[in-house]
Amino acid sequence: MSPRQVEPQITVAHPRETSTLSGHREAETALLNAYRSGRIPHAWLIGGAQGIGKATLAYRMARFVLAHRDPQGADVQRAETLWVDPSHPVARQVAAGSHGGLLTLERSLNDKGVLRTVITVDETRETISFFGSTAAVDGWRVCIVDTVDELNPNAANALLKVLEEPPQRSLFLLVSHAPARVLPTILSRCRKLPLRPLATADVIRAATDAAHIAADDPALAEAAEASEGSVSRALTLLGGDALKLQQRTAALLSSLPRVDPRELHALGEALGGSDRVALAAFIDSVDRWVGERMRADPTNANANLPRLARLAEVWEKINRAARDTESYNLERKPLVFSVFGLLAEAMQ
Repeated sequence: MSPRQVEPQITVAHPRETSTLSGHREAETALLNAYRSGRIPHAWLIGGAQGIGKATLAYRMARFVLAHRDPQGADVQRAETLWVDPSHPVARQVAAGSHGGLLTLERSLNDKGVLRTVITVDETRETISFFGSTAAVDGWRVCIVDTVDELNPNAANALLKVLEEPPQRSLFLLVSHAPARVLPTILSRCRKLPLRPLATADVIRAATDAAHIAADDPALAEAAEASEGSVSRALTLLGGDALKLQQRTAALLSSLPRVDPRELHALGEALGGSDRVALAAFIDSVDRWVGERMRADPTNANANLPRLARLAEVWEKINRAARDTESYNLERKPLVFSVFGLLAEAMQ
């Protein structure tokens, strides 16, 4: 996959190219200790909010395992982190996507050059030949799924078959923005590794590493404060008027289930025809709003089950529509009306 574009003048390195990790020291230590114990679980579900470094941690672990094949080796036993020198041959191969011991499942381009909205079953079946091969590379084989949320049903079942009978010296690192929605059969075969949102200082540090932005940039500090611990959200908020657009969207969401069509028209116009940053800011605001409603008032969870179920269903529809809108560069205004219509209905 090509470098991730946050806005026209900011190019962000792909997680496979990122050698530093901001925050998440406890999670990193858990992976390191499990590996050098010689009894590491074969599958891990790395879960948490979008943009906090889950894929970066997964690639960091993959590099370490592929560069240090023996868990009992002195270099592993002395290690304090999963850091691998970027000049190491394994690190260079992983960054180039050419290491024979690493398979990555992520959304790919279709025959027309458009990014798919899901990870397909044909791509997932590559895991069977990957783990069944003996000639490609010695030592460990690592599969990163980024993200497991984007597996279509058939692809999820194909992955499950491999997880049920894992080959020797195999490691699966499954990234998820919504671990609670992952198939229970997959969840049951994974060690869960939840990641918390980053501290503001860590967001700034990660953003400067990933996008080469000056750490003392006032705009970065403002975006990091508003990012709620997400590096990708902070970088999105740096794009033009994205922060104002998020605030505008949040204000309209707070008025639900009442909807003002004039305000929705204006919001649709503000999203523009092809501005990916504006679209990302809008969808991020909606995701956060729905997530807050899903987590609200756990003491009343049973009484709110019907509404929570409706919200969960709507959330899935909205994210699918957003992926289609971005992938096929569709008009933004119909998406705005659809999103608010679905949410208004769910909140009745």
